[in-house]
Amino acid sequence: MAVKQKILIVDDDNNIAELISLYLTKECFETEIVNDGESALSSFETFRPNLILLDLMLPGIDGYQVCREIRSKSATPIIMLSAKGEVFDKVLGLELGADDYMEKPFDTKELVARVKAVLRRYKTTPEPAADPAVKCVEYPDLVINQTNYSVIYMGTSIDMPPKELELLYFLAASPNHVFTREQLLDQIWGYEYIGDTRTVDVHIKRLREKIKDHESWKIATIWGIGYKFEVRA
Repeated sequence: MAVKQKILIVDDDNNIAELISLYLTKECFETEIVNDGESALSSFETFRPNLILLDLMLPGIDGYQVCREIRSKSATPIIMLSAKGEVFDKVLGLELGADDYMEKPFDTKELVARVKAVLRRYKTTPEPAADPAVKCVEYPDLVINQTNYSVIYMGTSIDMPPKELELLYFLAASPNHVFTREQLLDQIWGYEYIGDTRTVDVHIKRLREKIKDHESWKIATIWGIGYKFEVRA
């Protein structure tokens, strides 16, 4: 029997939290509900969720701070929930490390679909594939392994959320190939994702903060078009 994946639901509106929990339980997830930021940080350590549904407007420590603290020590996927629909709020959430963002009110079935989509992308123990080839690219001082979701940069393991790693791997696997923002959005986030191309820019910015330009390679911006992983001869 498969082990149930665990979802931590963080929302100060208990009615919404209970409704989300009901739908997720029907889909064979194990859930835990907390109603404030401090409880979220505590439950993260004890419950050890596979994914966190995080409301932004929380009493005490807000959702942004909770996301920042969790992301500083873990790559556990986070989907932010908020009545704030402004682009600024979405970009800030993604910059802090959220994997997805949903506006309230939302359709519960869509939320469950988003949870499943994010968890599919985030597999700490990948299932054996029909093709046994390991998805790994290597450059001087950089090894990106998408099979076990690891990045070694300058001899040190770099912790990064799944979509950051997938974006880096996708670019590095096609050196010197220019991809538009739309192509990258489609390849990494897929048709299920409802967002704009600024999501790509935010993730590139975060990658550059962790992976600095190397004398042999760099993540290059092609103005007006998109990005490429530039390899120098």
